[in-house]
Amino acid sequence: MKILALVDCNNFYVSCERVFIPSLQNTPTVVLSNNDGCVIARSQEAKTIGVPMGAPAFKYKTFFEKHGVRVFSSNYALYGDMSQRVVNTLSTFASSMEVYSIDESFLEFSGEDLKNLNEIGQKIRQKVLKWTGIPVSVGFGITKTLAKAANKFAKKEKWTNGVFELCDTHKNEDFLKQIPVNDIWGIGRKNGKKLSDRNITNAYLFKELPDLWIKKNLTVTGLQTAMELRGIPCFTLDKSQPTKKTIVTSRSFGKPVLSLPELEESVASYVTRAAEKLRKQQSLAGGIMVFIETNPHNTLPQYSNSATIKFQIATDYTPELISAAIKSLRSIYKTGYRFKKTGVVLLDIINKSNRQANLLELTNNIRNEKQNNLMKILDAANTRFGKGTLNYASEGINQSWQMSRNFKSPDYTTCWTELPEIK
Repeated sequence: MKILALVDCNNFYVSCERVFIPSLQNTPTVVLSNNDGCVIARSQEAKTIGVPMGAPAFKYKTFFEKHGVRVFSSNYALYGDMSQRVVNTLSTFASSMEVYSIDESFLEFSGEDLKNLNEIGQKIRQKVLKWTGIPVSVGFGITKTLAKAANKFAKKEKWTNGVFELCDTHKNEDFLKQIPVNDIWGIGRKNGKKLSDRNITNAYLFKELPDLWIKKNLTVTGLQTAMELRGIPCFTLDKSQPTKKTIVTSRSFGKPVLSLPELEESVASYVTRAAEKLRKQQSLAGGIMVFIETNPHNTLPQYSNSATIKFQIATDYTPELISAAIKSLRSIYKTGYRFKKTGVVLLDIINKSNRQANLLELTNNIRNEKQNNLMKILDAANTRFGKGTLNYASEGINQSWQMSRNFKSPDYTTCWTELPEIK
């Protein structure tokens, strides 16, 4: 028998900020979405004083000042790097693991560890905190769904001391009765309402439903979830990160953009980021789509459109991707509109090494080799010295269209010029 652990970082975005600003401990703290719009992460102190998730920052400005709430813009570079540090630390505990999200990972242990789960969980919490500064909660279960449920108790109930297990199918029943049906992993709001209408209000009642009814009303996936709650594994660890079939890079602007040159800068910048992700997963793109849109939440004239270009030869060469993207943008751009957002989507992504070759490639071996070497040098420099060390001229310099991040903390771990200072 295998035992699964779900390790979840507590209030992850806020915890990342607290690692480098210790004075934030015990202080209500929130992190805002793009353009400093809404609250997307809250410390426990912020939750206690009544800051709701999704609260519009401009409406709560006075509230934040009154209650001494510390406010931060999203710092994705910092959060991504801290996430990788947590993952690297967790990999020292188990050879089999699945990185489920930026702040959650599943670990696999043998059934022989059943008697020592609390000890293992506490060691995980202590080591991750010591090595990264991030507090975590650990939930154990004999299935992924039970491990996820156990983690909810570990995170919310102080008596668990951050570690809880649901590995005994008989003992589990009392705890499953405490889990609202909407909180079951994978059920979702729509299915949750369907179950609630039938007076199925908790996880225990759900797992006791007849298989035929679950399969008919919630499909095979719903039945698998019920079986997992019964202690029958249906969802295995996804130990390798799946390659993305499409890569999307998009941001809302910090201010309305009217001019084509500024839109071109934004598109070139987004293509550069998307191409880096493409090469990182050893893939090529067979096409690219560019879209633009105005702000649908005002009364000004509205316009949105998109254009797609397919490549004869799939590519990961950034200059070629930028050229195609700007060509697409120019074909759909219209004057007189205040644009709120642009974005690029890399399409028809294929594996770079395991694919059917194109005859047109055979005549361009030397050029392809030069392009590959150039991209390797570019990626290596930006990895070693910080993102954006080497840029394309088409990305612009000032980039006044960038989204607003007026409360952003430094990129402490990924930028040489923003390393934390000790005084």
